[in-house]
Amino acid sequence: MQRTIDVLYIEPNKLPVKKTIKNTLEEKQKLVGGQIEYAYLSECDDVAIVCNEEGKILGLPLNRDIGHDIIAGNFFLVGDDYEHGEDRSLTEEQITKYTKYFGKESIEKTIRRYNEIISNSFEYWKEVRLC
Repeated sequence: MQRTIDVLYIEPNKLPVKKTIKNTLEEKQKLVGGQIEYAYLSECDDVAIVCNEEGKILGLPLNRDIGHDIIAGNFFLVGDDYEHGEDRSLTEEQITKYTKYFGKESIEKTIRRYNEIISNSFEYWKEVRLC
């Protein structure tokens, strides 16, 4: 197991930042502010998302739309070594790829999706009240 790993750290409404962290549970929990959970991008199998398991329950700010979900709170990407069940450092190629993937367009996409959800909820409850 690597003692330190290079990750891509992502906070709500901010651009991703490369960080080198200790490869420990405590360090990972500190970065996300609580218990960790692993999530995955639908179209990518080379990285894992490490996020706060209770992000939505705790009301953490929505961060990024990942297609099948919106991550709440801070999260980071690690290299996914599924064969050995370990986190590994991101390669420079992955850092470049996912810095762009979670860049400004990703922030704007998340805001649009959030606004759609709120708008649709408002319309739904308006209809329910009229019945």
